[in-house]
Amino acid sequence: MRYYLIAGEASGDLHGSNLIKELKNLDAEAQFRFFGGDLMQAQSDNLVKHYRELAFMGIFEVLANIRTIRKNMKLCKKDLLSYNPDVLILIDYPGFNMKMAEFAKKNGIKVFYFISPKVWAWKEWRVKKIKAFVDEMFTILPFETEFYKKHNYSVHYVGNPLVGSIEEFKSKALSKNDFRKKNALNEKPIVALVSGSRKQEIKQMLPVMAAMKKYDPNYQFVISGAPSIPADLYTTVLDGIEIPVIFNQTYELLNHSHCAVVTSGTATLETALFNVPQIVLYTFKGNKYLARLIRKLLIKIELFSLPNLILNEAAIKELVMEEMSVDHLKPEMNKLLNDSAYRNRIFQKYTRLHELVGKPGAAKRAAQKMVELLTKPLCTEST
Repeated sequence: MRYYLIAGEASGDLHGSNLIKELKNLDAEAQFRFFGGDLMQAQSDNLVKHYRELAFMGIFEVLANIRTIRKNMKLCKKDLLSYNPDVLILIDYPGFNMKMAEFAKKNGIKVFYFISPKVWAWKEWRVKKIKAFVDEMFTILPFETEFYKKHNYSVHYVGNPLVGSIEEFKSKALSKNDFRKKNALNEKPIVALVSGSRKQEIKQMLPVMAAMKKYDPNYQFVISGAPSIPADLYTTVLDGIEIPVIFNQTYELLNHSHCAVVTSGTATLETALFNVPQIVLYTFKGNKYLARLIRKLLIKIELFSLPNLILNEAAIKELVMEEMSVDHLKPEMNKLLNDSAYRNRIFQKYTRLHELVGKPGAAKRAAQKMVELLTKPLCTEST
């Protein structure tokens, strides 16, 4: 089989790499071509475009880079038709991927979607396009099955791929002492600052996160550097605040952290699965009145972080839109660092979260179902 995959950010690169690995195990003749990142490239050589050239966040950044986005879209369409795969596998990244789903479907290419767009959160009308252009949807969040059922669309729930990734990491992780020595860290408890994988996220979230350093000298703050972001961006954003940045070691950092401040996204679930108490930040560029309007008209959820959405309650604190500020973060940070009862309540919620997200093996289960669906018509025709 010939597979074409599109992942537009770091988390998609991780999930895409695991999916390629499992597809290779099941399909001896598998061939791959993809938009992705370093992890996917480690599994197969045919990288067309790196996600660092695709990741634009928010309305204003998208508008500012519209020519680049259109150029990438044109390249992808041309390359997809030239490669003529048996299936196009889209991984999250809905702004780009939903357009590619429509294009592929209209050109007779089967479309699978691994990791659903968050249509349950905003732009619910996109379900109509998913039903029209996506042949099979593979979901990783337990509540998505009921959501799609409400819209008369059957999906394949395969469990969350992060569970397996984190379990595999922990089996060979560095000890706390070795991790500290490797990164020249001291003995103080670590507060992880996970500011995101996009430039715009880092510019918006990191200044608020970094401001916490001056309030408690008993802890060391460490920034998780995104692999696609140049080091000088962090230097510019920190503007003289001395906080170490360690690249390509998010799991290592979370594995040895006392707590974390995290930009809303996949990293919030990763942090929870490492049992690290956290505060979640989310906002986008624009004034507070625009933020309120967009939230009222487009965003259909009250909870933003994945752990809270899965648990269906505010288990961890979220500072969203105008609440995403130093003044709001400071008192929450104090509780996260020093209030043992507060921390224990979070740990109790995490126990329930582990039960809900299921067992390892999501990528394997997704790959098995994909191969089954792709080969079943051939088997039918030969009988």
